[in-house]
Amino acid sequence: MKGSNTFELGSVQRTLLLPLWGRAVETGRKRPLLVDHTAAKIVATMDYNFSTMARNLSPITRLAWIARSLHIDRTIRQFLEKHVDATIVNLGCGLDTTLERTDNDRVRWYDLDLPDVMALRKRFIPENARRHAIACSLLDDAWLRQVTTADSIFFVAAGVFYYLEESQVKTLFAKLADAFPGAEVLFDACSPRGLKLANEKVIKAGGMDESAMLRWGLRRAGDIELWDRRISVVSEYPIFYNFKSGLSLGERLGTMFSDALRIMSMVHLRLGNRPDADSSTSG
Repeated sequence: MKGSNTFELGSVQRTLLLPLWGRAVETGRKRPLLVDHTAAKIVATMDYNFSTMARNLSPITRLAWIARSLHIDRTIRQFLEKHVDATIVNLGCGLDTTLERTDNDRVRWYDLDLPDVMALRKRFIPENARRHAIACSLLDDAWLRQVTTADSIFFVAAGVFYYLEESQVKTLFAKLADAFPGAEVLFDACSPRGLKLANEKVIKAGGMDESAMLRWGLRRAGDIELWDRRISVVSEYPIFYNFKSGLSLGERLGTMFSDALRIMSMVHLRLGNRPDADSSTSG
């Protein structure tokens, strides 16, 4: 019953409801681009009024969340084809269900988020022998010691890093490079222009608190390589790259406009020495 699914979350944590709602809505469409029955079930049973999102958020905003999920799913599947016993760490997982769509029955999976989020998550998405929950801030070193891997490791962060300060993201990448050399990282980023639009058109329009405003904007992925000589950009592409089929004319125009302005992008990094680098770091 709805009354049994009340919850309390911090202002930033509450933003996890935005992409959750987006995936649930997409699942209910006649020809969905992504099917997430878990998201649809959570939205249907959760004691939360999603009407502000439904009323104020544009279809392009919702499609950005769907495109992000599809890019992440594809990249993880490709990674698991090469590393069948890999470890995946979902940073700031919220109520994400990527594992349900990409599981190869061998991957070791860690879901990481703040304690209040993980308490909510466990109501809907249980742990199992290969899926482990870590209730911890990603800025706290403690979780690094809880992740074990016998093979390659891949970090994914969907809708997470732009809530941090740039200095915090920089420090986190350095710690990941120290602890897991050779790891790969996939995340979505907002440009400075996209940051302003998202705060106005998504955070405010979606009924979120102003303390949940986005902070970090990335002009281009290559700038990250200047942070640390161990960071290499594998790929960078706009959020709606290769994502035009199955859309209405208005949706196609909206996605093309978003990509032309470089509002959001996907960034894939590898943590290890670049061919032109030694083991030293640059700050």
